[in-house]
Amino acid sequence: MYVTITPQNMSDTYNVSVADFVDYLEKENEGKSPEEMEHFFNQQQDTVDRDHVIKEIDSNTAKLRKTEPRFYSITINPSKPELQHLKQGNLDLKAYTREVMKSYVQSFYRDREVSVDDIKYYAKIEHQRSYKGFDREIKENAPYTKKIARLKNNIRKVERGEMKGNVKKMEKEMDRLFREIPHKIDGKPVEQGMQKPGMQTHVHIIVSRRDASNTYSLSPGSRYKASQVELNGKTEKRGFDRDTFFTNTEKTFDQMSGYRRNFAEYYQARKLMATDPKKYFELLLKTSKKEWKTALSILRESGTRIPGLNIPVTKTRLALKTIKSLRKAIDVTKESGQGY
Repeated sequence: MYVTITPQNMSDTYNVSVADFVDYLEKENEGKSPEEMEHFFNQQQDTVDRDHVIKEIDSNTAKLRKTEPRFYSITINPSKPELQHLKQGNLDLKAYTREVMKSYVQSFYRDREVSVDDIKYYAKIEHQRSYKGFDREIKENAPYTKKIARLKNNIRKVERGEMKGNVKKMEKEMDRLFREIPHKIDGKPVEQGMQKPGMQTHVHIIVSRRDASNTYSLSPGSRYKASQVELNGKTEKRGFDRDTFFTNTEKTFDQMSGYRRNFAEYYQARKLMATDPKKYFELLLKTSKKEWKTALSILRESGTRIPGLNIPVTKTRLALKTIKSLRKAIDVTKESGQGY
């Protein structure tokens, strides 16, 4: 379960209104009948109109400076095995989203208890994803696509008489590159904007920076988990505990669905992989043979480069020999910046 929290885009060209983001989230509804559409929902309502979402978020910005985000975007990204574990599909995913937002408010450190009724949010389920420039498939295809584009350009130049070259030889080289390009869908190289195959269901949540009464700020972007600050002569609590929030989203899903999470699927494990790969693999190797084999498969599927390993079966031989085998994997992981 990958859950992300992102502030409103505050670049020079940003739109202060949430309207553009709402329209972006409506893209999958284009050309569908009302019965087929996915609608916005919140803690109490299953169907919320887009205009209502825009009005409620845009008007809930009291005392915010122009440079401060008006809203945050939370994305819930279940894995394929997690999605397959949902018995009632969207109904279960909506119920889970509502529990996630309860965990969200509980992660704030404030003088008064914050409940889910104190926030203003709207969620939307989507079923499609497209490849972006940061995806592993795009990055690994890039050296091939660049060479192919260069060869195509050179062929055109030769045909226009702007340069000399052997067109047949260049076409042969292009054919080789097409065959060797690592990632394809239906025989076509994976490119930016191409729709990803398989189960891609996920949830987007728009949550207002201000509380539902438009009285005080609730920012998950705080640098602090829990701290106190003097404001106008009064001591106030502030902070948002992301570690607790992300961990609770996993616990909630597992409790609601009965899902059995692998070591590599835990937020804290992914975080450890990014900060201390050696410790990560040491802990991994303390799990059962079935679990660490599954974990290595999950890591490979996520793009982490793990070399082929001849891992001993017996526990006594497991620790030292396997950790030595994983040294290269650890070094590669550090260099490539893989992890949570």
